Amino acid sequence: MFPCLAHRPWQVLCRVYLLQRAPLSQRPSKIAKPCFGWQSGGGVHKLWFSFPDSRVTSLTWTQIQNCSTTGSDKDGSPAGPVEPKPTEKEQAAQPSAKTAGSKPRGLMKAQSIQVKVRAVLKKREYGAKYTQNNFITAVRAMNEFCLKLSDLEQLRKICRRSPHDDTEAFTVFLRSDVEAKALAVWGSQEALARERNLRKEVEREYQENIFRNQKLLKEYKDFWGNTEPRSRKRVTFLQGPGKVVMVAICINGLNFFFKLLAWVYTGSASMFSEAIHSLADTCNQALLALGISQSVRNPDAIHPYGFSNMRYIASLISGVGIFMMGAGLSWYHGIMGLLHPQPIESLLWAYCILAGSLVSEGATLLVAINEIKKSSRKQGLSFYEYVMQSRDPSTNVVLLEDAAAVVGVVLAAGCMGLTSLTGNPYYDSLGSLGVGTLLGTVSAFLIYTNTEALLGRSIQAEHVQKLTEFLENDPAVRAIHDVKATDMGLSKVRFKAEVDFDGRVVTCSYLEKQDIEQILNDIQQVKTPEELENFMLKHGENIIDTLGAEVDRLEKELKQRNPEVRHVDLEIL
Repeated sequence: MFPCLAHRPWQVLCRVYLLQRAPLSQRPSKIAKPCFGWQSGGGVHKLWFSFPDSRVTSLTWTQIQNCSTTGSDKDGSPAGPVEPKPTEKEQAAQPSAKTAGSKPRGLMKAQSIQVKVRAVLKKREYGAKYTQNNFITAVRAMNEFCLKLSDLEQLRKICRRSPHDDTEAFTVFLRSDVEAKALAVWGSQEALARERNLRKEVEREYQENIFRNQKLLKEYKDFWGNTEPRSRKRVTFLQGPGKVVMVAICINGLNFFFKLLAWVYTGSASMFSEAIHSLADTCNQALLALGISQSVRNPDAIHPYGFSNMRYIASLISGVGIFMMGAGLSWYHGIMGLLHPQPIESLLWAYCILAGSLVSEGATLLVAINEIKKSSRKQGLSFYEYVMQSRDPSTNVVLLEDAAAVVGVVLAAGCMGLTSLTGNPYYDSLGSLGVGTLLGTVSAFLIYTNTEALLGRSIQAEHVQKLTEFLENDPAVRAIHDVKATDMGLSKVRFKAEVDFDGRVVTCSYLEKQDIEQILNDIQQVKTPEELENFMLKHGENIIDTLGAEVDRLEKELKQRNPEVRHVDLEIL
């Protein structure tokens, strides 16, 4: 209220006394209009008012209490009550005041002091739930309030900045208008709730009968042009990881068939392990093919970030399958061979089949190595880093399985050779245990790397620094905090950061698009607090829209400069 008290952080409690009407003899002679003033001295603050109707009202602060939560304030004032010390004139006037009885003392000399009054708008209480200023799209209005498009034509339409990259603006409605229209259409909240429940029941029945509506769904997808994923699946198996997986399926399937015939003919435990190894590889690579086909599906309402992790899931299951089916059966057969050794027939056909498997598995291994080299060069990684970080899980599985197959063929052939030279079947059983151990090692590595990928790992620190520096170099950004860049698989990155924007730059960006002379004229016409509030509300909302446009601009430029960044979440700090 008073400038002298504006800087104090504590509350000041004053007791105000209204003195009685002063007699005419004590009234100041030069009072023609209402006037006021205030004096301070000796700890006593006096505020007086004079009126032309022969009354002098004196408001005196007889005691000031400085209430603070600490022992003393910053300028040394005590926290407790302060008794005012009378001035010399007041001490001299005290005896006369006692003799005068009830005669009050008026102010005989007026002091002209300018008092600044600060106008403050009344604080508005919005309550815990306030939706009068909420916007709602036409789709939500029709779905949530059971309205038709014709019902929305009569409502106020507001053009707002679009949150999507493909559209610049879109039309929204005030939620309060939509709610009022829904009540006018349905009559009451109860009727609206019944209609909502009825539509939910119809939707539930539709979901239950979705398999009987395949033709309708196909027409719906064709209408929206949703045929790209099917063509993309076919292309996927003709190049990249899909090509590697399909080649591996064909070769491992043939290897399994011939190794199985060799085991039936010879009864070798090592040959049985190799047959099981080829069968496990064939099944796992078929699972990888399924994962690749699912990973290229378009995002939907249930999976807004797509299905790229399906490759990691398929590779993880493949690793578990190798461990259970390949390593487990090989260990079992090797242990049974040690406990119950059996004589081995001629190994000539087994050697021939192993030689053919070595050539075929080696060819598949070379295809996988070339694909990984090509992909690692694109991402600026070494061959070892690309494999260890499991950037392409499908190709990694083929690489490791074929590498294990080549080593396993050599190991099985060596153990079978020792058995044929010495006649001791235990060497063959040890070869089966060695192949099982090799498969167990490969499966453990696949399980570990794919689990790390599914947990959501960060991209390289150098890449994160590059994205951060791009944002910090923008003039509208003061600082970047809490940066998170997550690898989503298939060379897709999700970037999140909290951005401290420079309000001055954002405001200048807004003013550059405005008519400054018109704004100056609007400022000069502001005379009342209500007009000031309307002026600030108008430009304040436009500045917030400008801030949103700055966020959209940064997200768009970040995606254009870094194509691997698919999802950007910039939070305003």
